[in-house]
Amino acid sequence: MNTAPQSGTRATQPIYRVLLIEDDEGDALLVEELLHDTGLRFELTTRTSLAQARTELAAAPVDCILLDLHLPDVSGTNAVTAVRGFAPHTAVIVLTGLSEAQAGPEAMAAGAQDYLVKGKVEADLLRRTLRYAVYRSQTERASAEAQAAQLRAEENARLERGLLPQPILDTSTVKVTSRYLPGGELALLGGDFLDVVECDDGLLRAVVGDVSGHGPDAAALGVCLRIAWRSLVLGGHRGPDLLHLMERILIAERGSHTLFATCALLTLDEKARTATLHLAGHHEPLLTTAAGTLEVPAELGIALGIAPEQRHWPATVIPLPDAGALTLYTDGLTEGHNGSEGGRLGVEGLLNLIEHLPPTDPAAHVDRLIKETHALNAGRHSDDLAVLRLDWGTPHAYR
Repeated sequence: MNTAPQSGTRATQPIYRVLLIEDDEGDALLVEELLHDTGLRFELTTRTSLAQARTELAAAPVDCILLDLHLPDVSGTNAVTAVRGFAPHTAVIVLTGLSEAQAGPEAMAAGAQDYLVKGKVEADLLRRTLRYAVYRSQTERASAEAQAAQLRAEENARLERGLLPQPILDTSTVKVTSRYLPGGELALLGGDFLDVVECDDGLLRAVVGDVSGHGPDAAALGVCLRIAWRSLVLGGHRGPDLLHLMERILIAERGSHTLFATCALLTLDEKARTATLHLAGHHEPLLTTAAGTLEVPAELGIALGIAPEQRHWPATVIPLPDAGALTLYTDGLTEGHNGSEGGRLGVEGLLNLIEHLPPTDPAAHVDRLIKETHALNAGRHSDDLAVLRLDWGTPHAYR
C-alpha cells in the first residue's frame, strides 16, 4: 500500500482509499504519480486481477476503484459488472485506451461513475473526477439506505396495523385503550397482538397474545393469529374451541420455526357484570376498582403450540363491580428491571407502581405506567409490550 505524505493543512483533508486494478506495471506507476500530483491525501493499493481485487475488498473496503478494462481474468463492461457486483456502493472509475472511443460511455452505462482515457489524464482532471465519483457514490448509497429504511418503516407500519386493529364496537359503552411498543431499538415488530370485538350477542370479546421470539417471523405470526381470532370469533367460535382452532393455525403457519404463543381470551358482559377468562399460558389480568388494583385469580391452561394433544383451557368467571377496568397485557410490562441491580419488576412491582400513580383518564394512566416501567428498566431488558385496558361504568377516581 502506498500512502501520500501528510503536511500542513492537508492533514485536515479526507483520506481517499483507492484500489487500482491494473495488470500493466507502467500504467500503474503513472496512475500513482498522477495521484501524488493531485494534492489529495490517499492510500493506494494495486491489484493485477479481478480475483485479487475481490479478495482485497473483502478484507478492506475502499472509497474508489480505478479499473482497467483489460485484465487477465475479465475484460470490457463485464469487468464493471463484476466489480459492481461485489462492491455495489463503491465509486468506480474506468481507465480506457486512446482507441476505445465507446468503452467509457458503455462502462458508465454498466454502472461506473466515470471514465478516464489513458494518456489524456492530468492531475487536475483526476482530482476532480475522483472527488466527484466518490461524492456521487456516497450520495447514491445514502439514497439507497434511506429508501430501504422507508420500505422497512412502511412494512413495520403494515404489520403494526395488523397487530393493533381498530376495535369493532357498535352499542358497547366500554372505553377501549390499547398500546403496542416493539422491544427493539430499530422498531422491528415482535409477536405481541391484541384485538377487541363486540359480537352480535352484544358481548364484548377481547384477546391479548404473545408469540415467542422477536422480529418479522414472530410479528407475521402474531398478525396471522390476530386476524384468525377476529374471523373466528365473529364466526361464532368461543372458548376452548376457538383456542383449538387458533392453535391449528399457529402450527400450520409457523413452518419450521419452533414458535408458540400465549394468549388471554376475555368475554365482558356489561349487563350481567361478569367477565369470562380463558388463559392459554398467559398471566392473569388486572382488575381496577375505586378500592385499587389487584391481579385477578384465574385458572391457567397450556400455551398454544406446545402440546397440541392437551386441549385444556378452563374458564374463569369473574364478578365485576358497577364501574371499573380490566387490563390485559403481555410480559413486556413486567419482565423489565425494577431499578435495582438484577431485580425484575414482576406483577408485585407493577401493582406497587400503579398504587402510586395519580388518578387520571385511562389513556394517560396507561401511558404513564409504560413510561414508569421503562424508566426503571433503563434499557437493560428488551421485549415487546402490548396493553389493553377496558373501562366500564360511571367514571370514578380509581387508578
